[in-house]
Amino acid sequence: MKSPRYLEIADQLAAELADCRPGTRVASEHDISVRFGVGRAASRSALQELERRLVVRRVQGAGTFVNRRIDYVIAQDRQPSFTATVRAAGATPRVQVRVTERMPLPADLAPLLELPPGAPIHHVIRVGFIDDVPSGWSQEWIPVEVTADLGPALRATESLELVLRQLGRVQPVRSWCRVGLDVPPPEVPVGLGTDHGIPLWHIESLSRDADTTRPLLYSETWHRTDCLRVVVELGAPGAPPHP
Repeated sequence: MKSPRYLEIADQLAAELADCRPGTRVASEHDISVRFGVGRAASRSALQELERRLVVRRVQGAGTFVNRRIDYVIAQDRQPSFTATVRAAGATPRVQVRVTERMPLPADLAPLLELPPGAPIHHVIRVGFIDDVPSGWSQEWIPVEVTADLGPALRATESLELVLRQLGRVQPVRSWCRVGLDVPPPEVPVGLGTDHGIPLWHIESLSRDADTTRPLLYSETWHRTDCLRVVVELGAPGAPPHP
């Protein structure tokens, strides 16, 4: 059975775009209609199909561009660091700090950080960029006892993990992680420039100090599915359990 014409067009465009650099502008609906001799409905469907396959990314008011999707690897032997993970995937990270404040520890997070409710903590909100595309919205909670002067340090360097190592004299390692797909709260799509109601990667993570095992950081992050694929690695096949 012959495929619909728009799928044939999408297949051909996908093959051509595979060799293009991320961010390359893609032909418009009008250009595709003229090139393939089809109506605007078919060219629009072809672009929608490419977007569904995550081959292209549409930016409202700017156009359609070749998309790049990286593997975001979470593993026990990897640094619990957005910037380090993105660089390891061959992309360029950037982090923008939106909020740094001291606040009482919420009661629902107290068991995770092993502190009493109301204990002083740092609350940080950041937006992560991959190749200058806003890709992730994160909230992080760090006990004040880990490092007192977090705000100024975070504005001087993009790596929270590096700040904790240098100022807190600790060795953060990821001890717990949960990954799923879910619809984010309203402030997240606003911050990432995405449509409301679209599921995103939802990553919750707890990092501890490698030496003392005390909790250092709880984070909750929402990542765009068109920017990355979350890969969780729990050891090599046949390897003995991690002690």
